Amino acid sequence: MACDGLRYNPRDRMAIRDDSEDLARFGYRQELTRTLGSFSSFAAGFSYLSILTGLFQMFYLGFGAGGPAFVWSWPLVLGGQFLVALGFAELAAHYPLSGGAYQWSKLTGSPRTGFVVGWIYLACLVVTLGAVALALQGLLPQIAPAFQVIGSLSDPTAGAVNAVLLGCALITLTTAFNAVRVTVLARVNNVGVVAELLGALLLTALLWAFAVRTPADVFAAIPHGLSRGALTPLLASALAASYVFYGFDTAGSLAEETKSPRRNAPRAILQALAAAGLLGYVLLLGAMMAAPDLTSGRLGQINGGLPSIVTSTLGGTVGRALLVNVTFAIVVCALAVHASAVRLVYAMARDGLLPYSPILASVSPVSKTPLVPVFIVGLAATLILVANINLPKLVELVSMIAALWANLAYLIVTALLVRRRLQGWPGGEGETGYFSLGRWGLPVNLAALGWSAFMVVNIGWPRSAIYGEAWQHRFAPLMLTTILVATAVVAAAFAYRRRVALIAGAPSSAEAGL
Repeated sequence: MACDGLRYNPRDRMAIRDDSEDLARFGYRQELTRTLGSFSSFAAGFSYLSILTGLFQMFYLGFGAGGPAFVWSWPLVLGGQFLVALGFAELAAHYPLSGGAYQWSKLTGSPRTGFVVGWIYLACLVVTLGAVALALQGLLPQIAPAFQVIGSLSDPTAGAVNAVLLGCALITLTTAFNAVRVTVLARVNNVGVVAELLGALLLTALLWAFAVRTPADVFAAIPHGLSRGALTPLLASALAASYVFYGFDTAGSLAEETKSPRRNAPRAILQALAAAGLLGYVLLLGAMMAAPDLTSGRLGQINGGLPSIVTSTLGGTVGRALLVNVTFAIVVCALAVHASAVRLVYAMARDGLLPYSPILASVSPVSKTPLVPVFIVGLAATLILVANINLPKLVELVSMIAALWANLAYLIVTALLVRRRLQGWPGGEGETGYFSLGRWGLPVNLAALGWSAFMVVNIGWPRSAIYGEAWQHRFAPLMLTTILVATAVVAAAFAYRRRVALIAGAPSSAEAGL
């Protein structure tokens, strides 16, 4: 358990003999096992971003909303999120702690603000796990019809029910893998990332080789100018890219299981986002070049999209083989999301901020993993799917809510960083030789703040093209976000009292398991 996570003296420049001593300066004992090297740290972020998962799951949504304009929204979102990632990389270099965004907002803001961000981001991660699990519905039935266990693929309601069935099976699998040692999880993740990289490169090469049009032809099909008729579909299609480009901070969340996290975590954050963004864009452009018909309505349907381009262009056998690789990428992505959520629960519980904190922060002596959070996160994600089992717009709604909450958490962290920067941060804080934006820190953080605000508005905008015509679907992201923030603020007040009582040595609700 934590001694006190706020004892760290940022101006303490004593030599750090090892990572455990570095962690002790923040007031924490080394309980997790440090086994992740530089590649494993990169792999954690890359597998969360998982371009194969995101593109195959959301291509139909981006293309359906913006048509060929989807190809422009990808670099737009990548550039904006990279501004955010630069700030996060600097935070990861200064605060190498489990919990990532929660710790960063706590140490640049206050314990209450940290709790609010942790609450929002934890909700995001649980919903994201459910959203990633739903991606199987867009793939497995196209690999083999037997995976459409319930109803027919053409029935949206049956498809939603079947998506929940497949999703629950995947969450069960991720729960089992996250309960074992992090070394096993890391090996599976590393193999998955290598397979995804090779599969993405092979798929990209094949799509470009079988292209029926040039890149110029794709761009020529995009409406030009900044008129409302051109801008509206561009902003709508950006939602698909928004779903892909969050979670790059995962390397920071696993900092206490990473060797030399001050060096490796910042590098991994930026490398994962850059690799996913650049490779994904080339793949996206190749898909549009290879699509038999860019006016086909099936490209904007959940039972079509990118999988239909792959199978129609490369043939059934080769196409299905590549879809199997994509399925593996989805599994690995879900593993990374689940692991990130578990570390966030552990970090908040270790600070005595959650009910039953001692139990939630307990690390298994065998697996060196916080086991209780593993099962709670898996159960919560499963309940989200089951509760919405008959919702035909389930994939779109769950995916966009996850992206909205992630970017809301990013917005708060970035705002806190800007405020601290104006107060003179880092001002010599931390060790020398680690990642720093230097004099570019303030302009980069200000640009990132504006971008994050735009992302929150753009994702939350009640578009019928994305969320459906029913008002309760269109306004669901905004209503649920309002409820989430309100409960976060109220819960933060109780959590802060619990923390004060714990530090003071008085009997607290955390110690009593209340």
